Amino acid sequence: MPTVLIVDDDPSHLKIYSWIVERGGYRTVPVLAWAQPLAIPENESIDLALLDYRLGESLSAPDVAKQVRSAFPAAPILILSDMMYMPEEMAEHATAFVRKGNPEQLLQTLDSFLKPDRVQSKSSEPAA
Repeated sequence: MPTVLIVDDDPSHLKIYSWIVERGGYRTVPVLAWAQPLAIPENESIDLALLDYRLGESLSAPDVAKQVRSAFPAAPILILSDMMYMPEEMAEHATAFVRKGNPEQLLQTLDSFLKPDRVQSKSSEPAA
Protein backbone atom coordinates (compact mmCIF):
# COMPACT_ATOMS: atom_id res chain seq x y z
CA MET A 1 0.00 0.00 0.00
CA PRO A 2 1.51 3.37 -1.01
CA THR A 3 2.37 5.73 1.84
CA VAL A 4 1.61 9.46 1.85
CA LEU A 5 3.39 11.90 4.15
CA ILE A 6 0.95 14.68 5.11
CA VAL A 7 2.34 17.93 6.56
CA ASP A 8 0.04 20.59 7.99
CA ASP A 9 0.18 23.06 10.87
CA ASP A 10 -3.49 22.63 11.81
CA PRO A 11 -4.28 19.43 13.76
CA SER A 12 -7.89 19.33 12.52
CA HIS A 13 -6.80 19.69 8.88
CA LEU A 14 -4.20 16.99 9.42
CA LYS A 15 -6.95 14.64 10.68
CA ILE A 16 -9.32 15.49 7.84
CA TYR A 17 -6.75 15.02 5.08
CA SER A 18 -5.42 11.85 6.70
CA TRP A 19 -8.96 10.48 6.73
CA ILE A 20 -9.56 11.39 3.08
CA VAL A 21 -6.24 9.91 1.94
CA GLU A 22 -6.77 6.71 3.96
CA ARG A 23 -10.28 6.31 2.48
CA GLY A 24 -8.59 6.53 -0.92
CA GLY A 25 -6.60 3.41 -0.12
CA TYR A 26 -3.33 4.86 1.10
CA ARG A 27 -1.39 4.63 4.34
CA THR A 28 -0.68 8.03 5.89
CA VAL A 29 2.15 9.42 7.96
CA PRO A 30 0.81 12.68 9.41
CA VAL A 31 3.30 15.30 10.59
CA LEU A 32 2.13 18.31 12.55
CA ALA A 33 4.24 21.28 11.46
CA TRP A 34 5.04 23.35 14.53
CA ALA A 35 8.60 24.53 14.08
CA GLN A 36 11.69 24.28 11.93
CA PRO A 37 13.30 21.83 11.52
CA LEU A 38 10.31 19.64 10.95
CA ALA A 39 10.26 16.25 12.68
CA ILE A 40 10.05 14.13 9.52
CA PRO A 41 10.12 10.38 10.21
CA GLU A 42 13.02 9.49 7.91
CA ASN A 43 12.76 5.79 8.79
CA GLU A 44 9.43 5.62 6.91
CA SER A 45 9.10 4.59 3.30
CA ILE A 46 7.26 7.56 1.75
CA ASP A 47 5.87 7.35 -1.78
CA LEU A 48 4.43 10.89 -1.96
CA ALA A 49 4.33 14.01 0.22
CA LEU A 50 1.26 16.23 0.58
CA LEU A 51 2.21 19.65 1.97
CA ASP A 52 -0.06 22.43 3.11
CA TYR A 53 1.15 25.70 1.59
CA ARG A 54 0.22 28.08 4.40
CA LEU A 55 2.10 26.97 7.46
CA GLY A 56 2.68 28.69 10.79
CA GLU A 57 4.79 31.79 11.21
CA SER A 58 7.97 29.85 11.97
CA LEU A 59 7.79 27.65 8.83
CA SER A 60 7.81 28.37 5.13
CA ALA A 61 6.46 25.90 2.59
CA PRO A 62 9.63 26.10 0.42
CA ASP A 63 11.82 25.26 3.45
CA VAL A 64 9.58 22.32 4.37
CA ALA A 65 9.60 21.12 0.75
CA LYS A 66 13.41 21.21 0.72
CA GLN A 67 13.51 19.20 3.93
CA VAL A 68 11.06 16.62 2.53
CA ARG A 69 13.02 16.40 -0.74
CA SER A 70 16.22 15.83 1.21
CA ALA A 71 14.65 13.00 3.22
CA PHE A 72 12.70 11.44 0.32
CA PRO A 73 14.36 12.44 -2.98
CA ALA A 74 12.16 10.27 -5.19
CA ALA A 75 8.80 11.20 -3.64
CA PRO A 76 6.58 13.58 -5.62
CA ILE A 77 5.53 16.64 -3.59
CA LEU A 78 1.95 17.86 -3.92
CA ILE A 79 1.06 21.30 -2.61
CA LEU A 80 -2.34 21.68 -1.01
CA SER A 81 -3.69 25.24 -0.86
CA ASP A 82 -6.80 27.37 -1.04
CA MET A 83 -5.07 29.51 -3.66
CA MET A 84 -6.27 29.31 -7.27
CA TYR A 85 -2.88 28.27 -8.65
CA MET A 86 0.52 26.93 -7.67
CA PRO A 87 2.32 29.59 -5.63
CA GLU A 88 5.27 30.81 -7.70
CA GLU A 89 7.80 30.18 -4.92
CA MET A 90 6.74 26.49 -4.87
CA ALA A 91 7.07 25.77 -8.58
CA GLU A 92 10.66 24.56 -8.30
CA HIS A 93 9.88 22.32 -5.29
CA ALA A 94 6.51 20.78 -6.10
CA THR A 95 5.40 18.17 -8.57
CA ALA A 96 1.71 19.16 -8.56
CA PHE A 97 -0.83 21.49 -7.00
CA VAL A 98 -4.25 20.62 -5.55
CA ARG A 99 -6.83 23.09 -4.30
CA LYS A 100 -8.33 22.50 -0.87
CA GLY A 101 -12.00 21.61 -0.64
CA ASN A 102 -12.10 19.02 -3.41
CA PRO A 103 -11.41 15.56 -1.96
CA GLU A 104 -12.17 13.83 -5.28
CA GLN A 105 -9.56 15.90 -7.11
CA LEU A 106 -7.05 15.20 -4.34
CA LEU A 107 -7.61 11.45 -4.61
CA GLN A 108 -7.48 11.55 -8.43
CA THR A 109 -4.17 13.39 -8.25
CA LEU A 110 -2.79 10.91 -5.72
CA ASP A 111 -3.96 8.04 -7.92
CA SER A 112 -2.25 9.57 -10.96
CA PHE A 113 1.10 9.42 -9.15
CA LEU A 114 0.68 6.30 -7.02
CA LYS A 115 -1.72 4.11 -8.99
CA PRO A 116 -1.27 5.10 -12.64
CA ASP A 117 -2.76 1.81 -13.90
CA ARG A 118 -5.96 2.51 -11.95
CA VAL A 119 -6.27 5.99 -13.47
CA GLN A 120 -5.64 4.69 -16.98
CA SER A 121 -8.31 1.98 -16.65
CA LYS A 122 -10.86 4.56 -15.42
CA SER A 123 -10.21 6.85 -18.36
CA SER A 124 -10.44 4.01 -20.87
CA GLU A 125 -13.85 2.83 -19.66
CA PRO A 126 -16.61 3.54 -22.17
CA ALA A 127 -19.00 6.34 -21.26
CA ALA A 128 -22.50 5.21 -20.27
